[in-house]
Amino acid sequence: MTGRPASAVLPPSLRPWLGLIAALAALVVVALGVLYAGHSEPGVVDRWIIQPTADSLRPPWRHVALALDFLGEPAGSAMLIVAGVAGCLLLRRPRAAVLVVAGVGMTVGTTTLLKHLVGRTIHGAGNLSYPSGHTAFFTALALVVALLATGRLGLGRTAGTSLVLGAALVAGAAMGWAQVGLGAHYPTDVLGGWCTALAVIPATAGLVDRMADRLVDRMADAGLRERR
Repeated sequence: MTGRPASAVLPPSLRPWLGLIAALAALVVVALGVLYAGHSEPGVVDRWIIQPTADSLRPPWRHVALALDFLGEPAGSAMLIVAGVAGCLLLRRPRAAVLVVAGVGMTVGTTTLLKHLVGRTIHGAGNLSYPSGHTAFFTALALVVALLATGRLGLGRTAGTSLVLGAALVAGAAMGWAQVGLGAHYPTDVLGGWCTALAVIPATAGLVDRMADRLVDRMADAGLRERR
């Protein structure tokens, strides 16, 4: 591997822990998907936390929830992705820019596929709910930003893992609160979306690093051949 370790979007010190967390998150996604497949009512956990309705939140908190919800809609998410890519390029982190697009895209694509496979609905047969795409998107973006910050700051395993998981928790909790409060998702949908991001982003980051390292190796080999 000829690339600088600092250029990796998945810092080597975090790979074992995030790999384990990703595997556990994937198991949670599958377990919840099997448990609620074909359901159209809240489960026991959902009823225990909150019964989502269209008017669960009142102003001014409803306005906050709607603003967060907009960030997960096509227009809002596109704005965040463009801003994220631009920020990565300004910081000269092309791998991170690729991860913003590929990681978030893979996360949203996975949630869309799972929704059709699981078939859980809310407020009618046409409203597929598991897992929450809004929560998955916002968590995925937070994970990418946290990974970039970890690499830039040179954080170790403990501090880096804490930052990444803390960012994911804050982003997931914020968007999850908005989705449940607006009656768009059950709490377990939110958990599924959060875990989907935790499962997909580390795997995608590792793939981006491997592909980038191979490209660097090929360019280095080509340069050596030209100098001979």
